[in-house]
Amino acid sequence: MRKLLHLSDLHFGRVDLSLVESIVDLAQQLAPDLVVVSGDFTQRARRNQFEAARAFLDRLPEPRLVVPGNHDIPLWDVVRRFLSPLGRYRRYITRDLAPFFHDEEIAVLGINTARSLTRKYGRINVQQIAHAREVFADVEKQIVKVVVTHHPFDLPPGTRHHLVGRSAMAMEGLAAAGVDLILSGHLHLQHTGLTATRYRIEGYSALIAQTGTTTSTRGRGEANSFNFIRIETDRIAIEPYLWQPAREKFAATPTQRFDRAPSGWVRA
Repeated sequence: MRKLLHLSDLHFGRVDLSLVESIVDLAQQLAPDLVVVSGDFTQRARRNQFEAARAFLDRLPEPRLVVPGNHDIPLWDVVRRFLSPLGRYRRYITRDLAPFFHDEEIAVLGINTARSLTRKYGRINVQQIAHAREVFADVEKQIVKVVVTHHPFDLPPGTRHHLVGRSAMAMEGLAAAGVDLILSGHLHLQHTGLTATRYRIEGYSALIAQTGTTTSTRGRGEANSFNFIRIETDRIAIEPYLWQPAREKFAATPTQRFDRAPSGWVRA
């Protein structure tokens, strides 16, 4: 079994420091095999915000796999936005925009969906999906394949947001690659579901897990959160943790369990 700690939408520049300290402590207690951060390290891609995000990242367990979000591209600095959109991200966080982690049980690929032209909306392209198919082609069949993006492939019921651009094309490619689980953020809302609900691909159903903002004060009517995920070859368990202000701590909520079936992943 492998344990993943999934954080997202940190938004340094607009963080609650008590949440930051709680996450650092919990991360050590939970002892994940991999820490995943699905974008938006900063509020406005400023140097001091990236410095603070870097300091936080260095306090988390290793190994870590991270991708940028749209807030990690400058908004008002138009020159930097188009000439070096992820320059500061690459300097302070990582130069690798397609990180890959692989061991005997899981294979995890990060895909950058942040774009200069789309502002807050994200996009995925044909070349990125081709790369994903190439990477996962060499992964043994029994290993659980995970993709991490900032922008979502699915939406919580009753919400009206944008999916990542070219999501249908991308999902066809991820299905061909045998991807089992997609992790994302961006919406600041918790959501767990199955790709088969939205994307009708014969014989394929992957699991989607989104988490809200982990440390930001920019909530959207939902508590700060993160996911703790346990992965086995034929079972995935997702345990959301929500911030409880009265207790000043993150607390686990009921675990959602999914099993591998002949047609893909299903709720247990």
